[in-house]
Amino acid sequence: MLDQHNSEQKHVKYGKARAFYPTFERKGSGDLVTHYCPGCGHGVAQKLIASVIDDLGIQDRTIFLSPVGCAVFSYYYFDTGNIQCSHGRAPAVATGVRRTLDDAIIISYQGDGDLAGIGMTEIVHAANRGENITVIFINNAIYGMTGGQMAPTTPVGRKTLTTPFGRELIRDGRPIGMAELMESLSTPVYIERCSLATVKDVMKTRKAIKKGLQNQIDHLGFSFIEILSPCPTNWRMTPVQACEWTKNELAAVFPLKVFRESHGKKAPTSLITPFPFLDDASLVELLVNTGDVQNEPENSLGITQRVKISGFGGQGVLSAGELLAWCGMSEGLEVTWLPSYGPEMRGGSASVSVILSPHGIGSPLVDNMDVLIAMNGPSLDLFESKVKSKGLILVNSSIVTRPVLRDDVKVIHIPASQLAHKAGLNSAANVVMLTAYLAVSGICRIQTLLDCIPIVFRKKEYLQLNLSLVRYMLEYMKTIDSV
Repeated sequence: MLDQHNSEQKHVKYGKARAFYPTFERKGSGDLVTHYCPGCGHGVAQKLIASVIDDLGIQDRTIFLSPVGCAVFSYYYFDTGNIQCSHGRAPAVATGVRRTLDDAIIISYQGDGDLAGIGMTEIVHAANRGENITVIFINNAIYGMTGGQMAPTTPVGRKTLTTPFGRELIRDGRPIGMAELMESLSTPVYIERCSLATVKDVMKTRKAIKKGLQNQIDHLGFSFIEILSPCPTNWRMTPVQACEWTKNELAAVFPLKVFRESHGKKAPTSLITPFPFLDDASLVELLVNTGDVQNEPENSLGITQRVKISGFGGQGVLSAGELLAWCGMSEGLEVTWLPSYGPEMRGGSASVSVILSPHGIGSPLVDNMDVLIAMNGPSLDLFESKVKSKGLILVNSSIVTRPVLRDDVKVIHIPASQLAHKAGLNSAANVVMLTAYLAVSGICRIQTLLDCIPIVFRKKEYLQLNLSLVRYMLEYMKTIDSV
C-alpha cells in the first residue's frame, strides 16, 4: 500500500501552493477553507499569487501586506512574512519595509475602498516615488467587508446600500480608474488591468502577477496590477452571474489592457541603515515593557492592568471597553483602547483590549493579559491560556458552560446575561461584568463608573436602569464565591 501511495503521489501535478499554510486557522483549527464567500474573487487571486510565489522561489523573501477589508485575514493563509496594515496605509508600510529590507519581495494587496478611497494619498505618492514594490489592486466595485456600500469604483447607475437608486454622476462623480491614474505618473514601470471573469482572464492575470513580481526581483521599480473581481454576496448575484457581470459590465467601465510595460534601469536599493532611535535604550524599554513597573505587589493585579473583553457582536463588548477607558481617563490614568472584530457579514467575534496605567504605555496590544472578561464560550477558549499567572478571569456563566481549566488564576463566575435580563435591560450584561471587574480590581472607583455611564450610553431611557444595575451588582458581589 505504501508503494502504491508513493506512486500516486508522484503523479500529482497540481496541489495547494507551498506559499499557503497547510491548514487555515481563521475559522477553526485544521480548517481547509478560507473565510471568503462562495464565488468571491479574493480566493482566486490569492491562489494565483501563492502559485507565482512558488514558481519564483521567493517564499522566504516575501512580505505580504494585508489591507483593511475582506482580505484582512490574509495572514492566516500565506506562509510568508505578513503585516496587517491600517486602512489604506499598505503602500506606506511597504515603503518602510523597502527602506530597511533591500532583498524583500513586498506585495501590497488592497481592495478598492482601501486603495482608491482612504488610501488614495498613499498609493499615489508611493507610485510617484517609484517604490520597488508590487501592488495587487482588487477592484470589485463595492465595499465588501462592511456590507456593500458604494466604492470609488462603483459604476454609474449601480445600486448599493448607500446608493439605493444607483450611483448618480452629478452627486457622486464618475468611478475612478486607478490604472489610468497610475498611467498619468511617469515613474511606474508596469501597469496592467486584468480580470477573474473567465478561465482565460484568470490565466492572463496569473501572468501579470508573475511579471509584476519579477519586476521587483529585478529591481525595476513600481508595478501595479488591477484585477476586476466578482463579489456575488454584495452584488446579490450567483457566482456565475457575478462573473458574467464582471465580464460584460465592469470591464466595459474599466477596459482590460496593458497600460505600461517598460524595462528601464534598476531602481536604486535602499542604503539606509536601521533607524537610530532603536538604539535609544529608554524607548526600547518602553516599547518592550508597555508600562510595566518594578516592585508591583506580587499577589495582586498590579497598578498597571491589561484587560481583554471578548464576546460576540451584540453583547456590547466594544462599549464596555470604551466605558472602561473613560473611567481610566477620568481618574488621570494613561489609557489605550484597541478594538478587534471580524469582517464576516453574518455575525462574528468581537474583542477589545484596554490598558490602564499610571505610567506611559508603549503599545496598545494586549497579548498576555492581567484580566479576561469572557462574555461567551469561544472567548474563554481563545484567551484563557493567555491570562497571566495570578491574573483574573470573569466568566459570563449565563452563557459559558464549561469550567475554567487554570488553577493559577482567580476566577469569578457572574450570570451577567441573567442579571441584566432580571433588571429589565438585556443589553446591559457588559455593565454587569464591568462593575464586577472594578469591584474586584480597584483600578477605578465605582463612583467614576457611575459618572462615565452617561457619557458612553447616551440613551436617556436606559440611563437609570444602567445606574441602578451598578448599585445592584455591588450588593451581589458580596454574596458570591470565587475560586
